[in-house]
Amino acid sequence: MPHDLSALPIDDVLPAIRAALEASGNLVVVAPPGAGKTTRAPLALLDADWAKNGKLILLEPRRLAARAAASRMAATLGETVGETIGLRMRLESKISARTRVEVVTEGVFARMILDDAALEGVAGVLFDEYHERSLDADLGLALALDAQAGLREDLRLIAMSATLDGARVAALMGAQTIESQGRAFGVETRYLGREANARIEESMARAILLALREERGSILAFLPGQGEIARVASRLAESRLPDDIDVAPLYGALDRGEQDLAIAPARPGRRKIVLATSIAETSLTIEGVRIVVDSGLARVQRFEPDLGLSRLETVRASRASVDQRRGRAGRTEPGVCYRLWDEPQTAALPAFAAPEILDADLSGLALDLAAWGVSDPGRLKWLDPPPAPAWKEAVALDRELGALDDDGRLTDMGRAVRALPLAPRLARMVVEAARHGEARRAAELAMLLSERGLGGADAELSHRLERLRGENSKRARDALRLAGQWARLASAAADRSPPPQPAPAGAGEGADSALPVAHRRSLASPLPRSGGGSGRGQFSDGALIALAYPDRIAKSRGARGEFLMANGRAAILPVEDPLSRAPFLAVAELTGRAAQARILAACALTAEEVEAIAGDRIETRDETIFDAASASLRRRAFRRLGAIRLSERNLAAEASEENARTLARGVAALGVARLPWTKAQTQRRDRVAFLRRAEGDEWPDLSDAALAASVDDWLTPFIEGRTSLADIAADDIEAALAQLLPYELSRRLDAEAPSHFETPAGSRHALDYGAENGPILAVRVQELYGLSSHPTLARGRAPLTLELLSPAHRPIQTTRDLPSFWKGSWSEVKKEMRGRYPRHLWPDDPAAAQPTTRAKPRGS
Repeated sequence: MPHDLSALPIDDVLPAIRAALEASGNLVVVAPPGAGKTTRAPLALLDADWAKNGKLILLEPRRLAARAAASRMAATLGETVGETIGLRMRLESKISARTRVEVVTEGVFARMILDDAALEGVAGVLFDEYHERSLDADLGLALALDAQAGLREDLRLIAMSATLDGARVAALMGAQTIESQGRAFGVETRYLGREANARIEESMARAILLALREERGSILAFLPGQGEIARVASRLAESRLPDDIDVAPLYGALDRGEQDLAIAPARPGRRKIVLATSIAETSLTIEGVRIVVDSGLARVQRFEPDLGLSRLETVRASRASVDQRRGRAGRTEPGVCYRLWDEPQTAALPAFAAPEILDADLSGLALDLAAWGVSDPGRLKWLDPPPAPAWKEAVALDRELGALDDDGRLTDMGRAVRALPLAPRLARMVVEAARHGEARRAAELAMLLSERGLGGADAELSHRLERLRGENSKRARDALRLAGQWARLASAAADRSPPPQPAPAGAGEGADSALPVAHRRSLASPLPRSGGGSGRGQFSDGALIALAYPDRIAKSRGARGEFLMANGRAAILPVEDPLSRAPFLAVAELTGRAAQARILAACALTAEEVEAIAGDRIETRDETIFDAASASLRRRAFRRLGAIRLSERNLAAEASEENARTLARGVAALGVARLPWTKAQTQRRDRVAFLRRAEGDEWPDLSDAALAASVDDWLTPFIEGRTSLADIAADDIEAALAQLLPYELSRRLDAEAPSHFETPAGSRHALDYGAENGPILAVRVQELYGLSSHPTLARGRAPLTLELLSPAHRPIQTTRDLPSFWKGSWSEVKKEMRGRYPRHLWPDDPAAAQPTTRAKPRGS
């Protein structure tokens, strides 16, 4: 180990680390931010006996951190990167025969071990900042542990972090844990709070200005994403910062030169404000920074297996993350951390960020494990195993891509897809495009979707591609060169593998049902030729993107900028975006939640291209529905791609049992009372209801609710051929009611709950069975003269309520005991009635009097 290094906290435990690795194959190192583990540990192990004849691989979660770590170690040795210290990542590689420590990004290591399971020439692998738990890091560790167990017992594996759940990781690895205590310098924490409705950029700008006034030194401010960084930079510019202040953004999509400027020390006599995403959380020292301003937010990617869709979501950062951020202020001297939340809220933060494996698209992982010879992820060691639903969805998608067979083994297409360091959908797009001579353009589009910031930030991918081709930056040149390599690999693979065939229905366990509707059939659609202008290939960019994401073909909803995708998700574009006018889009990337997903990357499509790309997934349906507004059946023939209706036309509804059922159910939803009931039919239902209350459940329930629930049984058979509520006649209802009441009950109904009552005077009056307290007869009192007993119903169980009327049909008494009325209050009623109606007969003993419908009985 070099001897010209200033002391760092990790130095105290380096001998213990060396001794532990001499005795055992695995180790967990927990050291606070600023302890020096990233750059000191690899150098300290170079001359260990077990490492002398091999390389050390240092994994970093981000390219910026990888470059910084490699540069710092090389400078420590008085060398440049590419000598003893090497660097390997996408778009950049500096490796030589002298390289002993190779700093790689986690994705690169995963491909390294998949291509060489024995890791020939590698003595040890250091997983730095493992607490970030990327999918590639979890895969790399699972494969390394498997290789160690079966092929390389001498391989050393070291997991390092400042905020690691050390006990769990140590148990997984069968390792001991060594901790380095203490930070390089102390950090004071100040809580500023933030109003719930305040925009984050406003709160952050105010906090930064406060920090500038209160403290000396440069500032590192953590924000969730590139958009927030730009808005804070704009507000700081509007605040007229002092002339000695420089503002520098720092995020993954920046050109390397701009990133280097952000992490470089401030110029003499000046201060710097670095506006960064979580890219600056770990393994990175920005010289001169002694102030951190933390928004407490992070942007993470969430995968929705049911839609086959990944989206970006802004969440509260974990306690582990905010501790890492706070530690950036104490790397070179005592510092201060301003937090935009209240101190009690810290305890409510999640302890660690959710591992990516729990929220990621696992289709690439499924292919990688198939290449490793594993179809069941349970055969490997995971800190958190892949969730079963997401794994099932991933395997199903890979089968639909033609990359896996029914037994979970790689196909020729799968090997072609794996040859490209891309997500399976994008790799499959490039390979399929290669069959049509479009590999280069497809590879360049895949590059734009894999490398943020290339070609600008327009939603229109075609514009980004044109700008990328016109750029002269090193990053742009490297990206185009790498895309060319992908295109050549894809073309070679396409020549070797036959075109994939559509997967048979139900192929494999749940292969069809697990996928969103829009990509349940073969993704091997023909590419339509483009009618586009010069500079484009013979196929449109939209057709290429749709080949990768057929479930994200989107149709305009009519309002400018509003779209519906085939997978059922709504998506929007700003109305000022030229793509907002397109009738169809192929959407590659979105952000936001389901109700307001915003399109970040897309290409326009024509209706003809949609037909050509997705023709085998377009369904033609003839549907008859009940239209509540018109209370009628409406028949429509339409063509649909997933949730998108491509065309529709109205047809006349046909007479059928199914349509009769649809009409009956529609009418029931409107309300059974809307049917054309006659007075007699309504009374019959009330009569049955009365006997049901009086005698029990042998009588059917003919209430509105019961009839609505059983329309399939009683109404549907009698309205076949009807297409609207208006077509249903009273005769249809009569026939339907008749079958609800068997003959025996119908006979008893007339006997026990007659529709009319015949008075002693010979008149017939309809009974009202709808009253809550039982049937009522409203009748002039003279028509009941001569009646000495009270009339009853239901075989004497229920007395009929009599509403006795005057000659003018005005109520004079209500009774359920007529004999008592005759003997009791009749005398008073008689006196009053005789005064009002002297021409009418008011006998002293009405029970013995002659009934009449006239003023006085005949002959009196």
